[in-house]
Amino acid sequence: MNGAGFRWDYGLAGPARRIAELDRSPMRVLAGPGTGKTFALMRRVARLLQGGATPSRILVCTFTRTAARDLQRELEGLGFPGVRQVWAGTIHAFCFSLLSRAEVLGATGRFPRPLLKFEERFLLEDLSGDSFGGIRDRDRRLQAFNAAWARLQSDTPGWPQDPTDRAFHTELVGWLRFHQAMLIGELVPEALRYLRENPASPHRRAFDHVLVDEYQDLNRAEQVLLDLLAEAGHLVVIGDEDQSIYSFKFAHPEGIATFDRDHPGTHDESLDECRRCPRLVVELANSLIANNADRSPRVLRPLPGNPEGEVLVLQWRSIEEEAQGIAEIIRRRIQKRDVEPGKVLVLAPRRQLGYAVRDALNNLGVFAHSFFHEEALDKVSAQEAFTLLTLLADPEDRVALRCWCGFGSTSLQRGAWARLRQHCETSGESPRAALERLASGALSIPRSGPLVERFRELQQRLDKLAGLRGQALVDVLFPDDQEWANPIRSLAARLEGDNFDAEALREHLRIGITQPELPTDVDYVRVMSLHKSKGLTTDLVVVVGCVEGLIPTLSGGTPAEQDASVKEQRRLFYVAITRTRRVLILSSVTTLPRDLAHRMGARVREGSRTHANTIASRFLHELGPSRLAAVRGTDFLEGEVA
Repeated sequence: MNGAGFRWDYGLAGPARRIAELDRSPMRVLAGPGTGKTFALMRRVARLLQGGATPSRILVCTFTRTAARDLQRELEGLGFPGVRQVWAGTIHAFCFSLLSRAEVLGATGRFPRPLLKFEERFLLEDLSGDSFGGIRDRDRRLQAFNAAWARLQSDTPGWPQDPTDRAFHTELVGWLRFHQAMLIGELVPEALRYLRENPASPHRRAFDHVLVDEYQDLNRAEQVLLDLLAEAGHLVVIGDEDQSIYSFKFAHPEGIATFDRDHPGTHDESLDECRRCPRLVVELANSLIANNADRSPRVLRPLPGNPEGEVLVLQWRSIEEEAQGIAEIIRRRIQKRDVEPGKVLVLAPRRQLGYAVRDALNNLGVFAHSFFHEEALDKVSAQEAFTLLTLLADPEDRVALRCWCGFGSTSLQRGAWARLRQHCETSGESPRAALERLASGALSIPRSGPLVERFRELQQRLDKLAGLRGQALVDVLFPDDQEWANPIRSLAARLEGDNFDAEALREHLRIGITQPELPTDVDYVRVMSLHKSKGLTTDLVVVVGCVEGLIPTLSGGTPAEQDASVKEQRRLFYVAITRTRRVLILSSVTTLPRDLAHRMGARVREGSRTHANTIASRFLHELGPSRLAAVRGTDFLEGEVA
């Protein structure tokens, strides 16, 4: 596509043309899976650019980095002059950029240095109020505050009202301010607070056009932030309540469902013709999602000419049999050239199930990679190496220094660090400067020996790393003969060039770990959670672990909360099965080891002393009468021509 000779309306008709053409604002577009919403969105941007809109005053944002990358690629494909000046990315990336500006940093007094999950463990250890409970209790309180910020509950006068919550909040913010850090969940609320309190800021009216994809995945704070950014321009939001799957990130799907109530004069458009999925999959998906009784009554329609598709429902006796059987099916289809490895997606509700299939595939000579949340930093060795990289990039990083000093101690050196922090808050000295003086003997703080020992080791390690760049730096920090380093090395391999420094490597890994950008143009099988499949399209989709307690995951709480959880899990399954263009395989097992079943939360019945019988997922039945009956996986393999 080339901007010079391309017309934005070429080949456009129906809803897609109206979405691209109409200047109505606000506009809400309800778009089912595979219905071409990105296509329509890009045509709207093309029209704006052809009409003379200033590229830098167009904001196109979405929820995940994978979707953001797709938007950026589509924008560049338009070929219009200045198209790279269009701001396209995630809302978190926008807020991080805003809060990093010197004038905003000065106004808020907060540093947009987000904590990684393993770094939160040190925060929780240091929040030592007697009434805060144990680590799990503190973590629950922390998540409650993340939820409050995301849902804008902090705007309620007097919040928090409970004395223990007030004390926890005071300690929490105090720790973050001292360590010059911010919880990831604070990024958007802090940016929103800045924009609200500074109406004359040029950042508040920086855009004439705000276009938002996956609106149903945004939390309340994110949706209000976008309203504010669009207050002097046009707002277009695209979403689908049937694909809202991020309640654990405090998504606010009501925002798309009731958008017209909060935005008078809303113009509505709908996209309901699925260009991606086979006819049979569309039929199964409609039957499944219809069980969410309170949704808007919308039906997905297959594009005329879509193939019928192939759907298999298989059952195995064990995780091992499932993994080996699924791997063999994939191997045979790749061998027969029915599908390319990069067009195969294996989705698992628990990483243990995904790892089993990944390992089985690799054992058969089929290259497979897994993608699960922050798995690159699962091991302490990886956490310590990443912390060392952070301190090489920024020796004054207080969070990394706190972590480094605590590694190897069951208490994470909480008491010694508290005494160091007290000294720093009294004297105004930075933690690193204080540690340097402690190491030289110029300062004395009682019982600080373990911190000094760790700091001296840090200095020695940093001296050895000084001057290293590119792959040499990666090899020393993350050796290729260490299994724990493999996920990080895979991420580092995507960094362009071989002369990057520690700061560039650290930032690349941080973003890749916290906001993973799933690769799409690959030559290997991808294994991931159902949540991570959002936004992907492939030829063969396999969903393993289709048993009660895993799909859907069963939660506690009130009956209403349990019902809401099952509805979201149903939407998640709907998203998973609509990723395919050709083949869908749904797989379950009849038994699980008792201890593993308990850890994963599977619903089981009586069995042997070591193994329990599982219950097939209710969602398989909800696929309706068009679903083929389940067959034994081993029988299918025997009957299939190898």
